[in-house]
Amino acid sequence: MFALPALVLSTQIGSAHAQEQRRDADERLAAIVSLIDVGHFEGARAGIAKARARPNLDADQRRALDEQVERMRRIRLDFTLDEAQAKAKLREQIPDMRDAEFDEWDRRGLLEYMIIDGDKRYFQRAPSNLFRLDAAALARRKPGARPLSVGPMETLNAHQAEVRDGALRQGLGYAAPRRVRVTHSLTVNADAVPAGKMLRAWLPYPRALPHQQQDIRFLGSTPAAHTIAPESTAMRTVYLQQVAKAGQPTRFETSYELTVFGQYRAIDPDKVVPAPVDEATRDYLGERPPHIVYTDAMRKFSREVVGDETHPYRIAQKLYAAVDRIPWAGAREYSTISNISDYALHAGHADCGQQTLLLMTLLRLNGIPARWQSGWVFGDNGYTNMHDWAWMYLAPYGWVPVDVTTGRFDSPDPQLANFYFGGFDAYRIAYNDDYGRQFVPAKRHERSETVDSQRGEVEWEGGNLYFDQWDYDYSAQVLTTKD
Repeated sequence: MFALPALVLSTQIGSAHAQEQRRDADERLAAIVSLIDVGHFEGARAGIAKARARPNLDADQRRALDEQVERMRRIRLDFTLDEAQAKAKLREQIPDMRDAEFDEWDRRGLLEYMIIDGDKRYFQRAPSNLFRLDAAALARRKPGARPLSVGPMETLNAHQAEVRDGALRQGLGYAAPRRVRVTHSLTVNADAVPAGKMLRAWLPYPRALPHQQQDIRFLGSTPAAHTIAPESTAMRTVYLQQVAKAGQPTRFETSYELTVFGQYRAIDPDKVVPAPVDEATRDYLGERPPHIVYTDAMRKFSREVVGDETHPYRIAQKLYAAVDRIPWAGAREYSTISNISDYALHAGHADCGQQTLLLMTLLRLNGIPARWQSGWVFGDNGYTNMHDWAWMYLAPYGWVPVDVTTGRFDSPDPQLANFYFGGFDAYRIAYNDDYGRQFVPAKRHERSETVDSQRGEVEWEGGNLYFDQWDYDYSAQVLTTKD
């Protein structure tokens, strides 16, 4: 046996030592994340201080620790209500609410809260979410209370049939286009940064997706100078910069038009076969930490739902139905959640992005490729809202849309009842063909929204500006409807 040269041995030992240091740092960070997840902020801060004091801490490790400090701050911004404040919010809509009723809703987990260092704090949207989670609570609201908001495409209407009929008649898989003009603004609070400092902003911008959205025409921006990210960018943006002025808000705005198509695929379940693993699917199979992870609980839930079913289409149907049963509710900020699919599995409610990530995780776990898409939905009457959905790969049909949040309709026509399992409307614009990807040009500091890009992002040399330091506005005007 030949002896290795001393230099080679030294290099290998050094590399092994570096790998061990990296593992130790990763384990320390995971422990800190877990402490924050359960509300032990004091312990997390102590762990962060200890980790920062260690020698040879590199820039990425320091940044990861800083992000956990920021995550604790953001969690506190989401969980602002003490018990008295939560009760007061509910009594605005149920004036004669009894404390015993509140305690029962609380016991049943219908009022989301977090115990932070021993202090029980309720999620700021828990009182309004209650009415989406409990029919009895909804029935207790005072007469004349404002109805719960429902998007125009969240109920069955003539448009879904228009898309289905047009797609089948033409045999193309898409139909019922709408031409839309969008104006999107981001306004930074006055004196959020010192006067004279440069603010850098990114506003979402669509890329052309054949037969889904195309003929994009940029109309203008404020300020006029702008940079549009390349068409290939998965999370495409318009980049703008502007100097802050004392005592004045700083406004960024973009305007553009595009044509959007509805989608519909008539799928014959008997023709569906297992998806191949190739260039089209490989990147959309398997885990993708931190939000697509096959935890023990996820595997258990999948087994309970899927049972002994082996057919890909019917597996997807079962998973879609199971996630659809999770009620929608307003969500805490995604950047505060360490594993969104796991959160959606256990929270008792979820919003569109959380439901989508849960469905994607379950589909991938069962060998069905799944990928993310998100953006904004709109209506003919000025309605707009952020929304997330997915695409799944069903061979031999390829990629088909799936919107588990809109879910299944009550209709005697099975194609319309299951419209969003293989189709979607022409009242949505996709800005993101993936989640958690880099901007072009890249952001220098952490993101306000670490998963999606819908509201926008802004920073300055001193760091990121979070949502509490700016506001946004989004409008979509339908210009034409074409056959």
